[in-house]
Amino acid sequence: MAVKDYIRERFFPHLWCPGCGHGIVMGAMIRAIEKLGIQKSDIVVVSGIGCSSRICGYLDFHTLHTLHGRALAFATGLKLSRPELTLLVPMGDGDAFAIGGNHLIHAARRNIDLTAIIMNNNIYGMTGGQSSPSTGYGDLATTAPYGNIDPSFDPVNLVLGAGASFVARTTTYHVTSMINILEKAITHKGFSVVEVLSQCPTYYGRKNRLATAVDMMNFYKNRTTPIGSKDKEKNPDLIERGIFIQEERPEYCAEYAKLIEKARSQ
Repeated sequence: MAVKDYIRERFFPHLWCPGCGHGIVMGAMIRAIEKLGIQKSDIVVVSGIGCSSRICGYLDFHTLHTLHGRALAFATGLKLSRPELTLLVPMGDGDAFAIGGNHLIHAARRNIDLTAIIMNNNIYGMTGGQSSPSTGYGDLATTAPYGNIDPSFDPVNLVLGAGASFVARTTTYHVTSMINILEKAITHKGFSVVEVLSQCPTYYGRKNRLATAVDMMNFYKNRTTPIGSKDKEKNPDLIERGIFIQEERPEYCAEYAKLIEKARSQ
């Protein structure tokens, strides 16, 4: 199938700002699914609210456009009722770390077979450029005109600590790597989290002297490094990217099915 066969062309042109990284993420999702050969009828995309959640409307799969921060809750219910389906949950930093943070840590704890794709642009883009839980210390935002004083979450450490069995980080600059990581995340039997550093030139970039999408993607190129690279030893401020963990653990739906069988046999 061609890439255009996976999108709802009637909803284009899209609403993302020029230079937004979320379209790159959507393209990588499509190419990963195409390479895996999964039928469109076997995929459900569940999103919440935010710039990233527009993906739900643009992709020609079964889709649920749900409440802000509650995408993982809806996805959990759907996966339990239809475990044979492949569920993708694209989210932003608000959906994932703020109002949806509790759902994120418990989905990781349960190890339910969902793929959370977190587009982290370090700011609330849709609602006017407010600081988010992933806005860096000292970064500027609409609600932090003199610099943010809140320490930011490290999403990777957060979900590792909560028990996710597949955790990765990539960027919109590293598209080929992103496609490969998404393939592995989607086929992993357990809770998969892929953090994608995605540029927001309209708010984050403009306020933090990264004026264009190209500037921001060059930042991802120059300020990230593969896991275990010697460059990290020389420059501890570099952000690591790649797959941090990929382990086989008991999956929640499979364990739930065993529980039902046990109850029936009593």
